[in-house]
Amino acid sequence: MTASTIKFPASAEDRRIAALAAVGVGLTVAEAAIPLPVPGIKPGLANIITLVVLYRYGVGAAVWVSLLRIVAGALVLGTFLTPTFVLSLSGGVVSLAVLVLAARLPRAWFGPVGLSLLAAFAHIATQLWVVDLWLMPGLSIMGWLPVFLGAAWLTGLANGLVAARMLRDRPASAPAAAHAPLMRGPL
Repeated sequence: MTASTIKFPASAEDRRIAALAAVGVGLTVAEAAIPLPVPGIKPGLANIITLVVLYRYGVGAAVWVSLLRIVAGALVLGTFLTPTFVLSLSGGVVSLAVLVLAARLPRAWFGPVGLSLLAAFAHIATQLWVVDLWLMPGLSIMGWLPVFLGAAWLTGLANGLVAARMLRDRPASAPAAAHAPLMRGPL
């Protein structure tokens, strides 16, 4: 009896998504070494990669890169299926949903900085909601809301400015429903 082998050939897009996700994982791991002033407040450097991918390669590629980065980063850091992973995944999924919706708005409304700010606010709001409902029910953390929103504003602004700079150095299509690059991929 001979063993049969199923082959899944990797396309150029598959390799590009893997490489970009690897960059995101690298940033996630590097960020984990940064001491946090307040638990849960991180720079979100890997979100820069998500924004650049959204603009250059479309929604589908951005979703793949972001989800691969979240899962692989959790595996590398040893947080897979822990509360940290749940917080990261829930914040990542909701911020991706916000990016997908906002990317369909007219370009004049939101550029990379605006999208980064929306994603940062969505990410932190989701994480606070998950903490409030699941990890610490009955213990209100809403007193910390100004601190978390301020941090989301600062990190969203900084990451958006970096992404805008990277996109300006090598222009690509803007995220809008009429632009083909955002519509590529499985989504």
